[in-house]
Amino acid sequence: MKEYIWILFVVLYVVLAPFIGGLITGIDRKITARMQGRYGPPLLQPFYDVFKLLQKENMAVNKHQQFYVLSFLVFIIVAGSIFFAGGDLLLSIFALTLASIFLVIAAYSTFSPYAYIGAERELIQIMAYEPMVILTIVGMYMVTKSFNVADIAAYNGMLFLKLPAIFLGFLFILTIKLRKSPFDISMSHHAHQEIVRGLTTEFSGKELAYIEISHWYENVMLLGLVFLFFASNPILALLIVAATYFLEIFIDNANSRLKWQSVLISAWVVAFVLGAGNIAVLALWG
Repeated sequence: MKEYIWILFVVLYVVLAPFIGGLITGIDRKITARMQGRYGPPLLQPFYDVFKLLQKENMAVNKHQQFYVLSFLVFIIVAGSIFFAGGDLLLSIFALTLASIFLVIAAYSTFSPYAYIGAERELIQIMAYEPMVILTIVGMYMVTKSFNVADIAAYNGMLFLKLPAIFLGFLFILTIKLRKSPFDISMSHHAHQEIVRGLTTEFSGKELAYIEISHWYENVMLLGLVFLFFASNPILALLIVAATYFLEIFIDNANSRLKWQSVLISAWVVAFVLGAGNIAVLALWG
């Protein structure tokens, strides 16, 4: 019976994640606009934008970038499906990282100087956040003795109580994963980068729509990781997830972009102090 429940979760993720992710993006835009003293676009504007992109003529620099962008979308869906199937968390994260690599290769394949710089910065972001992501998984394993999401979610207790520093470290790198300021060094959703947008400068039409939909899938999975820290209390977990995303929006609007050196160094310092520190405490005192 439990197996069917996890299969249902996968189906719901594949079908509903784009809608949930799109709504989250719409809410993000509305809150951001209000913080800036504007009314903001309609709540469903992200969907209007994607539908418009899907109807546009596809202007690809070469046929290879289409394959890489589709691979980016497919592997993000695979990563999320593994996660919501209760499968191996390590495998899910590896699939998510592989998806990011395909996006980088897609940018490189355009031979655009702007996309090239964006791809370089995307690789720097991956180097910045991956240590903390791995330490988060290791911390969860040390507490639950399992890498499976199903076992972690079923743990009799709140992971946050044993992994408070790791949770804070994950929130720090979550800003990078959600592409929020001050860490949006490879590309941004803000209007000031619409003309030259770094990583996605040479993408248009369907490819740009696929990238946006991929981010919606990815955001749902990332918020699912936040949920895991409080999974023993689902209502509290949902409230924490909502508060976390609001915090990320606030940080995004309260900070300007940092240099790539600051992004890399700060993420590694956080991983070493909070991530490794919390794991050391678990190893010594359980």
